[in-house]
Amino acid sequence: MTVVVAVYGGNTSGKDRERKCWVCAVLVAARRHFCGRRVPFSFAYRADVSIYMRFRAEEYARIDSFMINRPGGVMSMQALVLRQHNGPLEPTELPRPEPARGEVLVRIAASGLNPLDTKIRAGAAGHAKHPLPAVLGIDMAGVVEAVGAGVDRFKAGDQVYGMTGGVGGLQGSLAQYASVDADLLALKPSNLSMREAAALPLAFITAYSGIVDRAHLQAGQTVLVHGGAGGVGYVCVQLALALDAKVFATVSERDRSVVEALGARPIDYRAQSVEQYVQSATDGVGFDLVVDTVGGTTLDASFAAVRHFGHVVSALGWGTHALAPLSFREATYSGVFTLHALLSGKGRAHHGEMLRVAARLAEENRLAPRLDARRFDLGTAQLAYEALADGSARGKVVVEVN
Repeated sequence: MTVVVAVYGGNTSGKDRERKCWVCAVLVAARRHFCGRRVPFSFAYRADVSIYMRFRAEEYARIDSFMINRPGGVMSMQALVLRQHNGPLEPTELPRPEPARGEVLVRIAASGLNPLDTKIRAGAAGHAKHPLPAVLGIDMAGVVEAVGAGVDRFKAGDQVYGMTGGVGGLQGSLAQYASVDADLLALKPSNLSMREAAALPLAFITAYSGIVDRAHLQAGQTVLVHGGAGGVGYVCVQLALALDAKVFATVSERDRSVVEALGARPIDYRAQSVEQYVQSATDGVGFDLVVDTVGGTTLDASFAAVRHFGHVVSALGWGTHALAPLSFREATYSGVFTLHALLSGKGRAHHGEMLRVAARLAEENRLAPRLDARRFDLGTAQLAYEALADGSARGKVVVEVN
């Protein structure tokens, strides 16, 4: 299939600059639409002199210098583009997006990275459905630059944060700007920096979806969070504590103090069996709610740790597991698929609602992310991904953009 786009400039005698701008606009529009689809397409411009050009997706970069920042043309931005799985994140000049109806243009200050980002980069997250070439980065915080038609919740200058792209063909946050669905955003917590705010969205949405939406946690109930010092687990612990639950968390010996400082009781999963810590923590009854943020055999341990009629939630229940321990306890299992709203377009307004809850908790000093001490920017983003991949990160990894 070949796609042909034609532009007719009308009477353009002596208007060479205007003619070039028309062509620029067509190139940019088609580039946005077909980038990554590798569809052959053509452009035709007819005025006093006919201009005919033919490109393929992999040739776009050659015309960037002609397309960008021409008089009357399209503004540009810097972004990191992944062109092949496990390949480099290439600094690239791209057209700055414009907000469509219901969207907000955000000048991105910080991009929060997650383990999922490394899987997407490696091509190991088919469920994320992110075609190449791609701008990665799921979480972000920044400043509203402009709003599209129909947006009344935000205005230019507002500081916002959200989980807004980097999957399903949606532009991610490793770029200077992004035009995103306003429903996915909330005002940034006033007491958190951009870097801190960018570390929260995916983690909090995952935590809230499991603990509140699925399990309906009540005050006084017992909660076990597996991976309590990790990016999502650390937020789960804080949310459960904010709901006045009695919280336990599995951690390594080196991270005991991390969850103790939050007010949770640490459990060294290497030193105790499931039966041992269930006995010591709950007198053998089991936990009302078990939150699995690790997956694999940890989900099996969750089934063994829950009480009769209890609840297990997991965002990583992708493997094959024996349900007998859960069935014998007449317990409930709920999966959390945090990307659903981004991929389907359904339920996005609830993302904004959850982030407004997170902002309130943060401003009440009951919620904060745990950040890796190292600082990264677009020039060193490759190192940020390596910190996630090699396990050296001690907290959430954030790339500062603007």
